[in-house]
Amino acid sequence: METVLLYVLGIVIIFVGLALSIGLHEIGHLVPAKKFGVKVGQYMIGFGPTIWSRKYGETQYGIKALPLGGYISMAGMFPPARKGAKPRTASTGFFDTLVQDARTSSSDTIKPGDEDRVFYKLAVWKRVIIMLGGPTMNLLIGIALYAVVLVGFGLPQATTTIASVSQCVIASSSEQTECTDQDDPAPAAAAGIEPGDRIVSVDGTPTATWEEATEIIRGSPGESLDIVIERDGKEVEVELTPLLTERAVVDERGIPVTNADGTVKTEEVGVVGITSQLVNVSQPVTAVLPAVGDNIVGVAKIIVTLPQRLWQVGEAAFGGGERDPNGPIGVVGIGRLAGEITSLQEETVADRAQNLIGMLASLNIALFVFNLVPLMPLDGGHVAGALWEGLRRRVAKLFKRPDPGPVDTARLVPITLAVSGVLVVMTLLLIYADIVNPITLL
Repeated sequence: METVLLYVLGIVIIFVGLALSIGLHEIGHLVPAKKFGVKVGQYMIGFGPTIWSRKYGETQYGIKALPLGGYISMAGMFPPARKGAKPRTASTGFFDTLVQDARTSSSDTIKPGDEDRVFYKLAVWKRVIIMLGGPTMNLLIGIALYAVVLVGFGLPQATTTIASVSQCVIASSSEQTECTDQDDPAPAAAAGIEPGDRIVSVDGTPTATWEEATEIIRGSPGESLDIVIERDGKEVEVELTPLLTERAVVDERGIPVTNADGTVKTEEVGVVGITSQLVNVSQPVTAVLPAVGDNIVGVAKIIVTLPQRLWQVGEAAFGGGERDPNGPIGVVGIGRLAGEITSLQEETVADRAQNLIGMLASLNIALFVFNLVPLMPLDGGHVAGALWEGLRRRVAKLFKRPDPGPVDTARLVPITLAVSGVLVVMTLLLIYADIVNPITLL
């Protein structure tokens, strides 16, 4: 029962954190919009039916049933078809109707006396600031949360204290998972090394770090080594000979390196059958921005290869393949991972809190990068429209041509609907995949 409650608690925590992140994202739009005099009719968290709302001044603030996003409603998002013209109400085609409906809806937000408090009349730089305000808020949240994780909690770091001693050594290419009576004992176990022992030196070389100790051991298969360990405050010398075995080659992030044919690359090294005890070490403040940068690059790579990755998600969901743990994940999967984190009772409360905060940090960085994609209805699409308008006007001024006026972003409404449709399909696919073939920690 306690495990179930902890699981539910994790889901609640992550979704409350996500809702707060969305709310702050919209505040990033709201504050500069009001600062620049734009009339904001609504500030809403979520979509669908409104479950709570209250009006303060001229703005209606509320929460909707589906906490999958949010928005603010600004007067005059779309300009009229031409300078001084009024939106038409007749149409000869489906897409024309969409465009005209968008203009009409935009026109309806402009009340008498508010004609100069509209979004499309703002200077280009002001519109860019308003639209970048939301993603910037997510970036700042991500940086702050990364600082908490890296500086406050710290990162796991191997020590020279031994955490566990294997009874035998199993090659990485073997399907065997447990020791049998036919297996030779691991050198460390045969030498009497115990968990809690601290390595002082290996073959006469003092070892201040785990990496120094293992480098000597890995490079000495079949050679007898004298190892000094500290146990209960006393130094004890043992002798052992590392066994030659295959181990997967990993990169600096601990991810296995693959060959050209997709198989895991291996190398022959010496092993004795011990693992290191990990402790959290606080990182310097200077480590925060590089970590955020790595996350941004990772999310950008996912977005660039999104069609391929979604195809792989579909194959995993409908064909039973393996999900990529570093691939896209939906809201259901996020909730499941959060629940698993909080229900891991072998982990300390601090470790579970650190993992949840790290997840929220990554989600905010993902929101930052994704919203910069230059397609409407994403923030990046509005920024691209404003920059294009600024470029047109600058070129016209350079060649002494008449001001071309605002860019008719209403004409992009059909593309906006298409992008929205793709996002809906992607969301449904990820939800289904998270249910039938989830990414899991267990």
